[in-house]
Amino acid sequence: MQARPFAIHVPDQKLADARQRVQAFQWPDMPTDEAADDWSRGASTTWLKGLQAYWLNSYNWRAVEAELNLLPQFQVTIDGQDIHFLHIVGEAGGKRPLLLSHGWPGSPFEFHKVIGPLAFPSQHGGKAEDAFDLIIPSLPGYGFSGRPARPIGPRTTAGLFRKLMVDVLGYAKFIAQGGDWGSVVTSWLGLDHADVVSGIHLNMMGLRPDLSTLTTPERGAWAQKSQAMMQMGGAYFQLQTTRPQLLAMAVSDSPFGQAAWIVEKFQNWSDPSQGNLDTIFGKQDLLTNIMHYVLTDRFATSVWFYRGVLEEGSGYFLQPGQRIEVPTGFANFPGDSIFPNPPRDWVELGYNLQQWTDMPYGGHFAAWEAPDLFVRDLTSFGRRFAS
Repeated sequence: MQARPFAIHVPDQKLADARQRVQAFQWPDMPTDEAADDWSRGASTTWLKGLQAYWLNSYNWRAVEAELNLLPQFQVTIDGQDIHFLHIVGEAGGKRPLLLSHGWPGSPFEFHKVIGPLAFPSQHGGKAEDAFDLIIPSLPGYGFSGRPARPIGPRTTAGLFRKLMVDVLGYAKFIAQGGDWGSVVTSWLGLDHADVVSGIHLNMMGLRPDLSTLTTPERGAWAQKSQAMMQMGGAYFQLQTTRPQLLAMAVSDSPFGQAAWIVEKFQNWSDPSQGNLDTIFGKQDLLTNIMHYVLTDRFATSVWFYRGVLEEGSGYFLQPGQRIEVPTGFANFPGDSIFPNPPRDWVELGYNLQQWTDMPYGGHFAAWEAPDLFVRDLTSFGRRFAS
């Protein structure tokens, strides 16, 4: 399992084909009463037409590609699966390894605002002794990682990431952090691989205690709120879990269809108190994240991850009485409208919770939406562990 240096280079023909398809996108009918920034039916036609214009007239993938290639990237084959990862050895100098795991519809680019402050804190108003070695992989079937032969899920991925950290990179112990699917992968790392995981930090609940423990009014209210939010916004989850290939057939030959499917999640899952798509993320960065799906032909295999939970039989719940005993930090960002975080005492049933922070703002994409808060909390959590 030898890591190979990697650089991104998308063929010219692939770029030309994507551009042609974006330009030729056939727009569906727009309801006559749809306002300019109306996402209530699933997509804002006006905003997406602006994204199409930006893609065709302003976005320069080659410039973005050159910027992405400034970061040290590698690929390695583990158990037959190619894994792409960033490995930034900053002021930690080979110590204090931190594994950052993204989710869907994200990519390693989710962490672009926190790489500098976490790896080189003294250059960003922090202290050099708080620096981490950063390892940021693409999930299997995402971005520049290889396609799995069949759907695999977060528990299998945790095993792959353990081998990446220990067998490939030679770290004896490491800290793991994650949100979205990354929170589930990270939770499995804490449960199955506690011998090499010093601690875990989450900004979304990963594995959950047995549902029979929803016994207090606060827990019950949270469960009702979660169910209501999934009822309104969780159709994507059911489809990607039960019929991922159907969705893949519908959008795989339409780069702009993929973009619309992805960007709607950023619209609805981010914290609206902090602005809108353009002010929180911006079309430039949203397109860079989208390109990790479009230009790699990984949209289909990314949604396999949902099906992978069923096929590997891992599920989302701990066994009755089971608990993740590695030290755990939890950053409670209030603006996540699809997966609101549960009461602290319920988290404590399933995790050895050592740090809990109620954040003033920020949503589902925490490292991207609120990088300063994310870095501060992770830095504080990291101080619990020796170099």
